[in-house]
Amino acid sequence: MKLQDFKSTLTQDSPPGEISSLVKALWLDARGDWSKAHDLAQEVNTKDGSWVHDYLHRKEGDKFNAQYWYNRANKTMPAYSLEQEWEEIVIELL
Repeated sequence: MKLQDFKSTLTQDSPPGEISSLVKALWLDARGDWSKAHDLAQEVNTKDGSWVHDYLHRKEGDKFNAQYWYNRANKTMPAYSLEQEWEEIVIELL
């Protein structure tokens, strides 16, 4: 699945079935359900899980907590938009 295909599913009632839990978390976030997205992300104890988790805390505005998760993901908190980071993560994880 490509980014544009994934974005086209955001108008549907449920996420596509063939995606990982982290991509599902990003789908939920894009649909406005930050809390469920966060719940899914924090269950995945990998660098990718930390990457989604840090993005979500950055979006929440909790930069201190986000920085902790960026460190766990071996990533640097980006200076660009949340939208650009969301797309970058989705592309990588798809």
